[in-house]
Parts: sequence; structure tokens; C-alpha cells
Amino acid sequence: LGEMPCECQWGLSSLFVGAFVILAAGVFTFFPVFLGLFDYPWYIMLCWLWFGIGLFFFVIGCLFEMMGCQKAGRWHNAKAREGDDDGAEAPTPYIMINA
Repeated sequence: LGEMPCECQWGLSSLFVGAFVILAAGVFTFFPVFLGLFDYPWYIMLCWLWFGIGLFFFVIGCLFEMMGCQKAGRWHNAKAREGDDDGAEAPTPYIMINA
């Protein structure tokens, strides 16, 4: 396991985690704002805290993706941009045999 290269998608993962946390903070903020439930100052501050944490992860994910900080690996788009080799041969066609 020590030799395994990390192929994590830190930018995309941070984007999705940040968006999820922001949406969850919005859902929990719905109760005191629109329904008048859980209208405690500490509850509202926790909603703002979670919104800030989600925003932090979302912004870091955006910056990570825009700056191209992802190392080339199995899941990186660099392999798709390499293009086709000029000397590559087409695979042998499959021939179906009737029995």
C-alpha cells in the first residue's frame, strides 16, 4: 500500500463536498428563517459556521481546478488530450462463425 500513488481528485472532491455542505447549511437555515423553529442565536451561528466551511471547500476546489494543480494520473484529462498515435493499427475485426 505504501507504493500506491494517490489518484485522488482533490479539486472535484472539494467542489462537491463544499456544495453539499452549503446546501445542508441552507436546509438547516430554512427552519429558523421561514418556520420560526430553532430560533436560537447559537443555532443560527452554527448554520453560518457550516456555510463558511462549505464555502471554504468550494472556493478551494474551484481554485484547485482552475490552477490545474491536479497531478497527472489515471483519472486526469492529460491522457485524453494526448491524441491518437499515428502509427497505431486498427484492431482485428471480429468474424462470427455460423454453426
